[in-house]
Amino acid sequence: MERIRLTMAQALVRFLDAQYVALDGVENKFVNNIFGVFGHGCVVGVGQALSQGGHSIRFLQGKNEQNMALAAVAFAKQKNRREIIPCVSSIGPGAMNMVTAAGCATANRIPLLVLPGDTFACRQPDPVLQQAEFFDSYGRTVTDAFRGVCHYFDRIERPEQLMTAALHAMRVLTDPADTGAVCLAMPQDVEGEAYDYPVDFFRRRVWHIDRRPMTDGQLERAMDILTHAKKPIAILGGGVRYSEAGEAFLRLCEAAHIPFGETQAGKGTVSWQHPLNLGGIGVTGGKAANIIAPDADVVLAVGTRLSDFTTSSKWLFRDDAKFIGLNICPFDALKMDAEPILCDAKAGLERMTAALNGYRSAWGGEIGAAISEWNAIVDEYVTKPLPGGLSQTLALGEINRFMAQSDVAVGSAGSLPGDMQRLWRSGEPGTYHMEYGFSNMGYETNGALGVKLAEPDREVYAFFGDGTYMMAHSELLTCVQEGVRVHFCLFDNSGWGCIENLQNNQGNDTFGTVFRFRNPETGELDGPIMPIDFAKNAEAYGLKTYTVRTLDELRAALEDGRRQPLPVLYDIKVLHGSMTPGFESWWRVGVAEVSAQPRVQAAYEDLMRHVKETRDY
Repeated sequence: MERIRLTMAQALVRFLDAQYVALDGVENKFVNNIFGVFGHGCVVGVGQALSQGGHSIRFLQGKNEQNMALAAVAFAKQKNRREIIPCVSSIGPGAMNMVTAAGCATANRIPLLVLPGDTFACRQPDPVLQQAEFFDSYGRTVTDAFRGVCHYFDRIERPEQLMTAALHAMRVLTDPADTGAVCLAMPQDVEGEAYDYPVDFFRRRVWHIDRRPMTDGQLERAMDILTHAKKPIAILGGGVRYSEAGEAFLRLCEAAHIPFGETQAGKGTVSWQHPLNLGGIGVTGGKAANIIAPDADVVLAVGTRLSDFTTSSKWLFRDDAKFIGLNICPFDALKMDAEPILCDAKAGLERMTAALNGYRSAWGGEIGAAISEWNAIVDEYVTKPLPGGLSQTLALGEINRFMAQSDVAVGSAGSLPGDMQRLWRSGEPGTYHMEYGFSNMGYETNGALGVKLAEPDREVYAFFGDGTYMMAHSELLTCVQEGVRVHFCLFDNSGWGCIENLQNNQGNDTFGTVFRFRNPETGELDGPIMPIDFAKNAEAYGLKTYTVRTLDELRAALEDGRRQPLPVLYDIKVLHGSMTPGFESWWRVGVAEVSAQPRVQAAYEDLMRHVKETRDY
């Protein structure tokens, strides 16, 4: 057997450079870029391997480990999980910064490969700089924290272990039923140790994403439930997008006259104007879906995790409604006590459509009426000015109207995801990019970079609040460094507006959710609102910036921003509390059972009333 002597890090880079994925006969190179923030534990290991060449992987310089990893998550999501950007870090705090991003990837079923540096496998110089020691086990390091948020974890303690570790990492990263974050922890001495690797280990390797077919038994069970339904409803989840099954989903719904609601991950897969599209469903959904869903006797859930936001904490549907869980992932297919149908979304939907045998639901004019009413509500929110300033919903509607059909909208946390699931009218498929499985504050600013790297020929607009910006905006500098134009739309409402709403709606007074000065008289954070010039802050990074307070200023800024060669930021000062409310939905949160506040007592009583109306599992 022919062999080549390489360090473990050199072998890792060469292996990643040779990985491909294939779906429906189309092959894609799986790794073209790698993110890194160099420090001790990686700079002389993986850093040396990258710098000496002999590979085609481009190095991207991250500015914060969590933020670059969030950009990598967004990249893989926008690529429909067909390509990834691995992320390299130093040991200790550099490694742990990526734990949050790993949790985000796993929650969203998105492949992310993190390669944190680690302490010495030989232990001779321990404790080294940035090593946290654990008295219960000398073999435990901070990278063990990744075990709780990754679908696969391995620590490579000998250079030859790379071969099994790398193959199993790829197994998980390319498996649509089991994908998520993968961590290969790399002790820094092992990164530099050499081994005579078989040359065959570095061959061009294609990982086939085969469409798992629906079995005859599954088809029989699914159709028995569906064709006995009078008023079924479907839910379009992110799995429909990743399976590229939008057309197959529509064919089934059209043939059987089944209305459908969209999750955040599924939104934008099909046209918002389709006559059966009820729009967003659940807590951040709209009125159309949420008034139709309680009348459904069967729910066909396709490619969705059925999170509490989609099901309104299991309150939205009838107790006797039956669920069909069509999903590639067994864990998700069983939720809501569904009949689990384990198959690829496209393959399964096509078989179900062929087996309808003339079946059509009993839904009548109520579907069109609900959609028409909801569209009128949306039109009012996105066009009607409010006294006192620029509302969040009006600004959002103006940007939506300005953007081209091919432009991509990116969001994640705060009140904007609710506004966007309700009000946003997506353009072409794949132009609505919302991370709402983890609702990771900071994803938007960093994820927009990942989306732009995935879609260099499209304009990318990121939507986020001032609270998110304060948490994580380091990769704005990377956008400048790489010369990519991203449009950052910062909605400044002076704090964490959606959490203040939650606080107030459950009977609590505003406390700790608005950015105010400390009041020397009361000793509390109830002084004047802090005036923050976000435009000036972003300008210091090298972005072109605009401060916006009126609709005319927003229009002018959007037009000028489109002509800029560099990334731009719109600092949009919006009216406090000018987001959308909930529509016919409920969300379960932990309200205080005992309180001296009458409004909190009332909120707890309301919680108990709703709990009695929810499904247990």
